[in-house]
Amino acid sequence: MSIISDIATGLRIALRARFLSLAFWFLLALAASIWLAAQFSGRQPATVGLDVGFSIIRLVLPLVIVLLLQELFVREFDRRYSLTSLTYPRPRQLFFIGRVLAALVLILLLLALAGLLVAGMVALVGQSYEQTTQVGMGGPYLTTLLFIALDLFVITGVAALLSVVASTPSFILIGTFGFALAARSYAAIVDLLTTDAYLVSNAESYRHSLALLRYILPDLGALDIRMTALYNTWRFLPSDWPLLLVGAFAYGVAFLLLAGWILNRKRFS
Repeated sequence: MSIISDIATGLRIALRARFLSLAFWFLLALAASIWLAAQFSGRQPATVGLDVGFSIIRLVLPLVIVLLLQELFVREFDRRYSLTSLTYPRPRQLFFIGRVLAALVLILLLLALAGLLVAGMVALVGQSYEQTTQVGMGGPYLTTLLFIALDLFVITGVAALLSVVASTPSFILIGTFGFALAARSYAAIVDLLTTDAYLVSNAESYRHSLALLRYILPDLGALDIRMTALYNTWRFLPSDWPLLLVGAFAYGVAFLLLAGWILNRKRFS
């Protein structure tokens, strides 16, 4: 079987697991949240709606990734289907790559649909009020979505690694969201303790301890560049963004390579 067959198999498994229904309700909730948030903003409905849209995308899509990989790996291992799918005369790496690519195709497609929906809803809610500062729905918006896509790629790598080593589906959920929370927030906390050291006692000790996470975790918080789209300016783009992109991509690839290596040596009972 070729890698295309593995991807197609992964897509069929995801669709049978009601991915389309999940995507529909996610998009519906996204549209409703943007509209409701804009109604409570009297002066900047488009900015508020866009901000809420980005927040929901970054919160919900990691959950979708976890659910997809639970179906593509954990449930297949639990039901012993892997005893059949892994007996074909092909490397296990192809099985792994096919399933991961199937998940990435679906999540990136859902991100693209969510991006189109957010753009449409922002245009709709922005008709009722002419803002002084217009949101940047061109280059800044597309760039923000690309950075979110990279963020999701790294999270997919972590979830894939946990799917291979986990014995229970809940471990994947807890581990993936724990990683995402730590990787997205530790840099902001370090900066806060640097500028506002009076918030906690012995802030210097906390800051040095958290700074050690820079050596083991990617800075996913820096990939959230929504301010460029919210205020239509590039000055909020990190100055070291090329290094940031390369580093995050390298982390994602490293997690996937490690997961593939572990699966290749995994023993099934």
